[in-house]
Amino acid sequence: MIKLYNTLTGKKETLAPVQEGKVGIYACGPTVYDYFHIGNARVFITFDVLRRYLAYRGYTVTFVQNYTDIDDKMIRRAAELGITVDELAERFIRAYEEDAAALGIRLPDQQPRATRHIPQIIAIIQELVERGMAYAVDGDVYFHVQSFPSYGKLSHQPLQELAAGARVEVDPRKRHPMDFALWKKEKAGESAWESPWGRGRPGWHIECSAMSMHYLGETFDIHAGGQDLIFPHHENEIAQSEGATGKPFARCWMHVGYLNINQEKMSKSLGNVLNVREMRRKADPRAIRFFLLSAHYRSPLNFTPEQLKQSEKALERLDTLLYNIQERLPRVSPGQADTEEAALLDLLAASRERFVAVMDDDFNTAEGIAVLFELAREANIYLNRPQGQKENVLRPLLDFYREMDDIFGFARDEGVTPLEQEIAALITRRDEARRRKDWAEADAIRGALRERGIILEDTPGGVRWRVVDNP
Repeated sequence: MIKLYNTLTGKKETLAPVQEGKVGIYACGPTVYDYFHIGNARVFITFDVLRRYLAYRGYTVTFVQNYTDIDDKMIRRAAELGITVDELAERFIRAYEEDAAALGIRLPDQQPRATRHIPQIIAIIQELVERGMAYAVDGDVYFHVQSFPSYGKLSHQPLQELAAGARVEVDPRKRHPMDFALWKKEKAGESAWESPWGRGRPGWHIECSAMSMHYLGETFDIHAGGQDLIFPHHENEIAQSEGATGKPFARCWMHVGYLNINQEKMSKSLGNVLNVREMRRKADPRAIRFFLLSAHYRSPLNFTPEQLKQSEKALERLDTLLYNIQERLPRVSPGQADTEEAALLDLLAASRERFVAVMDDDFNTAEGIAVLFELAREANIYLNRPQGQKENVLRPLLDFYREMDDIFGFARDEGVTPLEQEIAALITRRDEARRRKDWAEADAIRGALRERGIILEDTPGGVRWRVVDNP
């Protein structure tokens, strides 16, 4: 039974999909005016893994993540670069897909763009105007927040408190200071479309309402995004969507906590924004992914280079375990499990149950990863035992870690790495030297690898290697 924390209700709730066995998820995607940063990456990776985990638990998942390809930021950036907004969008959609793929993020089932859903956007605005919940002024159309009595229910603040704490542009044409734009009148040099209120373009909030309902229906299961989107973006989405349909919008709202850099908020003014394009040139993208999943998704997370290094070392330990299991498998035979092996297989079964339990409890990836390393410790002890191993123990271990990787996405796509190829070649050279009784060369190879933190171990099943932190 999967339970997820619902920002709307402020408590964990059992997942109860609109359609039994199927889950529809809408996640707010990037505004494609620049490369996305590590804080964005945390959100995108979190919901990539949520999607994978729900599939692992037997659900058919429809995952929709949009591109915002028209808004004020897009218009300003295109002007700075001297290109059209469409050209800017194409450039950074391609960049997003490259960087996301490097981080192991799978493509959504649907990747709608705001500019390709203008008819759906206009239809919702027309419905709101007809219901008296939106009004046109000089070619602009605003949503009237006082027409939606439960405005503020997502952020758990009444309208007057939201108004007092918000920085809103004074506009005497508005009926209330918190009223927000659904349609913006055309300005010189901006992209514009025909509408009942004249040429213009959609406001930011209405885009997500139109795209999510178009692909998932007027009421769907999970709406997801970063904590920074709770207000005003998601609050406004609820008001305009439920105002137009008269039905509940998303059943569950999931929000990912903030990511800080060296205990400081990430911001352009501080010059500490880390975009993924630069980061993945300097670090293993898998380590970035691992780090971003190493804390509970709702918890704040602090990034430091040292923590990224720790993530790299943790992945090396998993890599070494899986390499050693795969390297050993062709050379072992099946057989009846002895007492030690039976205990390991029992631990494996318990680990799978424990993994499901912690992930079902509000998607706790940190505890899920801990399960992998607890089992890995015992698996390494088994690989080191002098009496050897059996296929019917190693194979279930390998299958388990492959299952887990299909959820977490830590594995290398390229298979055997250059480092693994190099180590295998050096082990072969050392074996040849030992057959020639050239102990000096054999010891030199072992010593050179040890200096790099790679320990060779001679076992009855052959030579195995592992990475250590302090050689």
